[in-house]
Formats: sequence, structure tokens, C-alpha cells
Amino acid sequence: MNLKKYFVRALHRLQKGPGYTYKELLVWYCDNTNTHGPKRIIKEGPKKKFIWFFLTLLFASLVFWQWGILINTYLSYNVTSSLSIGFKTMKFPAVTVCNANPFKYSEVKHLLKELDRLIEAALERILQPTPGNSSEKSSLPLDLGLWHQIPLVLIDEHDKDNPVILDIFESNQSPGGNQTTAGNETDPTSEEKKYKLAVKLCSHQGSDNCTYRNFSSAAQAVTEWYILQSTSILSRVPLQERIRMGYQAEDMILACLYGAEPCNYKNFTQIYHPDHGNCYIFNWGMDEEALNSSNPGAEFGLKLILDISQQDYIPYLSSAAGARLMLHQQKSFPFLKDQGIYAMAGTETSIGVLVDELERMGYPYSDCTMNGSDVPVKNLYSQYNTSYSIQACLRSCFQNHMIEICGCGHYMFPSPEGVNYCNNEDNPGWAYCYSSLRSSIRHRQICIDSCKETCNDTQYKMTISMADWPSEASEDWIFHILSYERDMSTNVTLDR
Repeated sequence: MNLKKYFVRALHRLQKGPGYTYKELLVWYCDNTNTHGPKRIIKEGPKKKFIWFFLTLLFASLVFWQWGILINTYLSYNVTSSLSIGFKTMKFPAVTVCNANPFKYSEVKHLLKELDRLIEAALERILQPTPGNSSEKSSLPLDLGLWHQIPLVLIDEHDKDNPVILDIFESNQSPGGNQTTAGNETDPTSEEKKYKLAVKLCSHQGSDNCTYRNFSSAAQAVTEWYILQSTSILSRVPLQERIRMGYQAEDMILACLYGAEPCNYKNFTQIYHPDHGNCYIFNWGMDEEALNSSNPGAEFGLKLILDISQQDYIPYLSSAAGARLMLHQQKSFPFLKDQGIYAMAGTETSIGVLVDELERMGYPYSDCTMNGSDVPVKNLYSQYNTSYSIQACLRSCFQNHMIEICGCGHYMFPSPEGVNYCNNEDNPGWAYCYSSLRSSIRHRQICIDSCKETCNDTQYKMTISMADWPSEASEDWIFHILSYERDMSTNVTLDR
């Protein structure tokens, strides 16, 4: 009742209109409020009035400051991370196994025949560049048309203002147009001059719009050049033919054991991976329920014996020998270049796994995505029916830019229906366009800004140890048995 009378009286005072100034209303508020400061400001003497005014202003500012902090904290949507460590029954990860070499050399040799002859001749000229010292292995003419599309060149940078560029199979010339002839004066092996090997990439054949990818080692330059050239050749081969030329599961997976249960190559799902050819996934969870792991330790995990057939490796394409492995979630695509590890030939590799399960809160706490439906990038890996990942998004984004700018898709990434992979015949300047796009910070940042982390993620941290396998004492009988099981032959066909 008293509260009602208070508001009625206050309303009557306000209704009197121009009879009350703002100063009079302020004095009335200070005189009638039950807070101590304002009341003493109008009733105390000059000195105390100043002190009370200062204190009232100070503490009122502190109150508003605290209110601001409270409101800002609420609107920032802060989260608290909780961490728990323990062991429980959980899903065994999907395990992807690939060969470090994507194709059997015996199967692709006819496709790479001219390319191999070119690189052999180029290496001979690099190692023995003085005329008269080189010995051609074959009298057959080289296919220099293939060479001129993406040539290897030697660069003499002793004169920084006018570097001399030498085509291995032609006369050399500088960017300014001065021409010299490859001879004793420009001997790449002479002690006075040292040359860098580079890959020359031009927007189209015969164009002056070129860039040079320099390498500190000739081995790196040869490998990168060979990858570019073989990519162009293999991109024109149908997928089923590429799968046939790769390593088959029955030849690669010699023995399999999961826990106490035997398994074989039929328990693996085959996918084609551009970097490693045929890859095989155990426990992918696409067509069957994922396996559970209820006990820790190697005895309850997956054991494999793999044959990498190193004697059939492509000599210039893969300089590493072994198997490429990756642990990942069920129904996710394996990006072995990012997260894979090598298992070395002739060794037993033991992998201990620590699983991190991450759960991020979505908007407004973070900018994560549940399934990628809100990401403005077409996921090209959806053709595998796999779940969204930021790696898939970044590669799809790059491929979309590649198609838009270069007019064709890169062989290492999935391509939309109706879009052809880049090759030297149909897209002469694709390598230059690809190199420019790959080094473009602007396009890279566009993809980074467009792609989002997943809200739920599982990461596998691995502890790796190795030992020689088999031991010298058991080598003879193990190779005999494995050779017999694979080839039904009493002869030993396997080695370290």
C-alpha cells in the first residue's frame, strides 16, 4: 500500500509539468532516496558535500564497471574444458594399410617407358655434361616433345643480376635473352661453377611467362619432375586400370590376426588412393559393425604380416620403401600424407595408441560444424560416403579452385563428374597453373577461412617401436612357410 502511494505521489509531481526543473527533480530524488550518498550531498556542508559527491561517483562507477564485466562475460559464452583419463571398452580404430609405391613397375612400365628413357638420359648429362664423355645407352631417339612440356634446367646464379639458364638437352640462355652454348665453359661439374637443378614451368609451351622451382638437391628435383610427368600420364588411365596395376590385397597381406581371431585380406575394404594406389582398410565400419576393444595391450590388437614387393618399385617415383599406415575413425577418409606413418621393410613395428576424444560446443561458443552441411565448400570426398573432415574440406576447396582457374582437376584429388584430370596433352599449362595456385597465400587463406573444424573429433596419438624381423635364427623357416602359403611353391620367393 505504501508503495502504491509513493508512485501515485511521484506521478502527481511529474504531472505538474513545467513547474519542476530537472535540477529540482534531482534534488527531490536525493532528498527522498534511502542511499546515503546523494542525501548527504545536498544536506552536508561544502567540504563534506564534495567528499560525499566524490565517493558516490567513485562507487557508482565501480558498480557500472562490474555490471559491464558481468554482461560481457555472459555474452562471450566462455566454456570450461574437462579432462578425464582412463580405460574403457571402446571402438577399435579403422586401420588403413598402403604400399609406399603406388603401382607395380612391371604393370606400368609400358606407360612410363619414354619418361624413364628421358630421365636416364638427363641424369647421364647432368653427371657427365662434357660433350664426348656421355655414352648413350640407346640409339633410339628421345621423345623431346614430352621433355619440352616440363623441362629440367640447370641454373648458374653466380651472376645474380643475369643468371644463366641451361636446358639439359639444348643450348642455355638467360632470362634477358643472351644465349650461350653448353660446353666446357659452362661445365656443371667444374669446380669454378656450381649449378642448381630446377623444374621449368610455363603457362604454355614457348611462352616467356615461366617460373622456376629451384631445389637444393638434384635428387629432389628429379623426383618432383618425375611426379609431375607421371601424374600427367597416369591421369589419362581409367580408374579400373589403375586399380589393376596396383598391389592386390591377397599379394600384400600375407597374414592377419585380430586379438585371438584369425583374419585375412577379405576382412579389408579396398579403396584407391592417388598417392599410394590400392589401400586396404580394416574395421572401416561401412558395411559391418565396428569392432570393440575391451582389453589393452598388443595381444588384443591387430597383427599383420605385409609383403611390399620392393623389387617391383618404380625407381624414380618412390624413394622410400615400406608400408604406409594410418589409424582413423570409422567411416572417415584416410589422409595418409597428413597423419600416416611408415612401417619399415624388414622390421616388426609395434604401435601403442592413446585415444583423445574431443567434443567442441557449437555456435556461439565456437565455429565448429557437426557434419559439414553449413560449410560453403562442396565436399568432393562425399563420393566415398565418408564423414566430413577439415582435411577433406581443404582439399576439396583447392580442387574447386584448380578447376575454376586451371580448367581441369588435379590427379591427386577427387574430381566432380564431367571434369577431366589435368595432363600435358589437353592442358599444356596445367603444371604452371598448379604451382602458382599451390603457392598462392590468398587462395590458401580463402580455403582456411571457409573450412571448419568438426565438433566431435577423435585423435590417435601413437607410440612406435621397431625391431628387426625376422631374426636370423627364424628367417629361413618363416620365409619358406610364407612363400609356400602365397605361391604354393617350395622355393623361397620372399626376402627382407
